[in-house]
Amino acid sequence: MTQFEEIYSEYFDDVYNYIYRLSGSRDTAEEITSETFFKALKAIDGFKGNCDIRVWLCQIAKNSYYSFIKKSKRSAEIELSDAENFTQQDDGIEEQVIKNDEAERIRRILHLIDEPYKEVFMWRVFADMSFKQIGDIFKKSDNWACVTFHRAKKMIIEKLEEETK
Repeated sequence: MTQFEEIYSEYFDDVYNYIYRLSGSRDTAEEITSETFFKALKAIDGFKGNCDIRVWLCQIAKNSYYSFIKKSKRSAEIELSDAENFTQQDDGIEEQVIKNDEAERIRRILHLIDEPYKEVFMWRVFADMSFKQIGDIFKKSDNWACVTFHRAKKMIIEKLEEETK
């Protein structure tokens, strides 16, 4: 197995789960994950090792996802596969639609939040990173990452409340 195949095997699930949580779509996550590893393969010689390779891959994935959204000019679409999954879930269809609508509202609001709050929130929620890992990315303490995350969360909650008024 080549070095890149090992990277692919080790980090595929991390990248896929990150994009799936970001997009809410399995199809989009598969497409963006494939594109991410293709781009990483082409750019691997330029990877200097200044950060964790998982962070580098997720950064490529995030940029690919944002490009995907811009190209498609639609950030929310209930796909046929997701509609089929509605009937297979324990929750009723109405509850699933409400959950998906709420997730879409949060994603939309997230894009309005300033850095570093947005990025810290995304690393924590979509990439399941610890506060220590996030602090390391920003060359800050894990306490800074925790406080920044909770401030971002508060901003999102406030914007959600403003929308419902």
